[in-house]
Amino acid sequence: MKIDFIADTNFLIYFHEGNTRVESFIDYDFGISVISEIELLGFQGITLNEEVKLKSLLNNCLHIDLNNKIKEQTIQLKKQNQIKLPDAIIAATAIVNKVPLVTADKGFSKIPGLNLILI
Repeated sequence: MKIDFIADTNFLIYFHEGNTRVESFIDYDFGISVISEIELLGFQGITLNEEVKLKSLLNNCLHIDLNNKIKEQTIQLKKQNQIKLPDAIIAATAIVNKVPLVTADKGFSKIPGLNLILI
C-alpha cells in the first residue's frame, strides 16, 4: 500500500474529533507509527466507546512498526536534536518512508531533513 504521508498523533485526534483542520487530508492514504497507536489507545482517560471509534479509524491506516532503518534514523535524530523519543520515532518513520509528516506540533520544525506539513 502506498502512503501519502505519516499522520502524527495529534492529526489522528483531530480526525477523530472531526476538526476541520484535517479535512483536506481525509481523501489521502496515510500511515501511522506504532508509537501513535500506543499514544492514542494508551490514553489513561479513554472510554470504551472512544477506544472502539479510534480502533475503527486506525484500521483504515497503514501501521508502520519499528524496523532497523527507523531505529537507526531515530538514534541519529536523538543525537542531533533535543526531541522526545516518541517524536523522534514518528519523525524517523516519515523520513525513512520518504513521505511528509502531517502534524500540529511545531516542535517537529526544528528537525532537519523532515518534510513537514503543519496544520
